Amino acid sequence: MLSHTEENYLKALLKLSFQNEEKPEAGTNEMAAYLGVKPATATDMLKKLKEKELVTYKKYGKILLTELGRAKGIAILRKHRLWETFLYEKLDFSWDEVHEVAEQLEHIQSPKLVNKLEEFLDFPEFDPHGDPIPRANGELPTVDKVLLTDVKAGESCQVVAVKDTSTVFLQYLEKLQVTIGTLVKVMEVVDFDGSMNIQIASSDPRNVSMKFAESLFVKKKTSVTV
Repeated sequence: MLSHTEENYLKALLKLSFQNEEKPEAGTNEMAAYLGVKPATATDMLKKLKEKELVTYKKYGKILLTELGRAKGIAILRKHRLWETFLYEKLDFSWDEVHEVAEQLEHIQSPKLVNKLEEFLDFPEFDPHGDPIPRANGELPTVDKVLLTDVKAGESCQVVAVKDTSTVFLQYLEKLQVTIGTLVKVMEVVDFDGSMNIQIASSDPRNVSMKFAESLFVKKKTSVTV
């Protein structure tokens, strides 16, 4: 059985591999920065994971999940995102509250419970942040998405996921009444700084920063009334 820390490393490696689809690997420093630990601490843990044949790793080299490591990472991520969905949909947690609680619940070792949870939730494909929930066979649902920065002036889109899941950003989105499924129209892209004037649902247009636009995934709409 894996420790909670070992499971956290596998999940982190998996998520980093999603960010680098063309090269699904990570360096020790990248891994340490992602988890908020010292490189030496990450190195010690990676050695343990290598001994358990969960990663391939050489000193100063890149880290890659083995087939077994990826399968275990997927299972942990599946539990995490199902628990987030349960907390959000059934217990009225806000989307900025679910991550921390799901971090604890994801370590429960009961495949039957996870499968029953998925069935109870009616087999959701995406969690409250728009991230895909792995199916029991390890497959991930897909959705066409681009960053808001890729949407041109005059185009409309629908929010499908958040890239930045930090508490401050999620709370800011709530303040703007932006959630998964919200319709957005780009009215203007400011050449000077890349900021945007956008119309959110039927509200008045407002200016948002480039950082905001780089933190939101959307799906372009061919025609939509906002």
